[in-house]
Amino acid sequence: MTTNKIRIEGKIFSAEGILSGQHVDFFVQSPFHQQLLLFLREWYSPGETISLQTSGSTGLPKQITVRKEKMAQSARMTCDFFQLRENEKALLCLPLDYIAGKMMMVRAIVGELDLWPVIPSGHPLAETTTTFDFAAMVPLQVFNALQSPEEKQRLSQVKRVIIGGGAVDPQLEEALKELPNAIYSTYGMTETVSHIALRKINGEDASGYYTPLKGVSLKLSEEQTLVIHAPHVADDMVVTNDIAEISPDGAFRIMGRKDNVINTGGIKVQAEEVEKILRPSIKGNFAITAVPHPRLGEAIVLMIEPTNNPDALKREIEKLLPRYQRPLHILVVETVPQTGSGKTNRAVTKKMAIKKVSLPDSM
Repeated sequence: MTTNKIRIEGKIFSAEGILSGQHVDFFVQSPFHQQLLLFLREWYSPGETISLQTSGSTGLPKQITVRKEKMAQSARMTCDFFQLRENEKALLCLPLDYIAGKMMMVRAIVGELDLWPVIPSGHPLAETTTTFDFAAMVPLQVFNALQSPEEKQRLSQVKRVIIGGGAVDPQLEEALKELPNAIYSTYGMTETVSHIALRKINGEDASGYYTPLKGVSLKLSEEQTLVIHAPHVADDMVVTNDIAEISPDGAFRIMGRKDNVINTGGIKVQAEEVEKILRPSIKGNFAITAVPHPRLGEAIVLMIEPTNNPDALKREIEKLLPRYQRPLHILVVETVPQTGSGKTNRAVTKKMAIKKVSLPDSM
C-alpha cells in the first residue's frame, strides 16, 4: 500500500535512513524541513495510527486518531483521479499542523512523487521557480498569486491545482476560469482524511457541483445535512453539519452549515449565502454572525475590518440584500478571527459579537 522511501527535491530518502538519523543534514535547512522529518519519523514508525488536529472552524479544535492505512487509501484515490505518475513534481506549501499538509506528504510517498517543500506563506509561488505537476493550496495563496504577473504565470504552469481549506469565492473562481491548467475545488475534512469530492473550476467541464471520488457514497440526514460513507478512508459514516443538495447523478453542492443558520424573526438565513452576496463589496476578511435579540430571536451581525467604510457599506447593503437578510449591526474590529487553517473562526466571532453588541430593547 505504501513505499519505504520518499523523494524530496529529487533526492531519495529511505524509511530506514529517516528513522536512524542518516538524513538529518538535509532536514535542518529550515524549521519547515524539520517538521517534514518529524512527520516522516511518525509515518515510518511501527505504530498503525497518527493523531490529527481538526481546524476548529466552528468550535474548538480537537485531536482525532486515524489509521495510516486510511491516509494511504485517501492518497491513492487522489493519485488515481489525477493520474499522477512516479517522479512528477508536487508542491508542498501548506502547514504540517493540519491534514492538508500531511496528506501531500502521504501522496508523495504512495504515488512516488517528487515532493518540493516551500515554507508556507501567503505567496509560496514567489519563493520557487520550479514548474510543478501537482499542487494543493488554500484560497488566499491562489488569490495572492493572481495579483502578481510572475506568480500568476507560475500558477498557470502547474498542471493540476487543488484548492481547499475554505470556500472559493465567486470573484476568485471567475478569475481562475481564464487559466489554461486544471484547477479544482475540494470538499472534505479531517474526519474523512482530506477530500472525498472534487469540483472542476475552469475548462469545458467546469461545474458548480462536487463529484464524489470512487468508493464514496452520500445521502442527506433528516436535517438535510450531508452524510458521507467512505469506508476506504473512514471506519464510520461521517454526519456533517453541511446543508447540501444532491443531484440525481450523485453530484452535490453545499448550501451552508447547519450551525451557521440564523433564525431571525422566524426566517432562517444562511450566513454563507449572505457572505457570498456581500463579498464583492467588502475589503479584507469579514463575517456574518448573530447575537441574541429579545424580539427577533437572533439579530444578524456583520463584522468587518477597518479598511471598510461602515456608512457606505450600509447603503450598499440596502441595495444588495432583502430586509430580512440585512445585518442589524455592523461591527468594525481590528481583525476578524481566523482559525489556524485560514477559515473564519465562527465560534470566536460569535462570542466577540455578543460581547460588543449592546442590544436594543426593540427594532
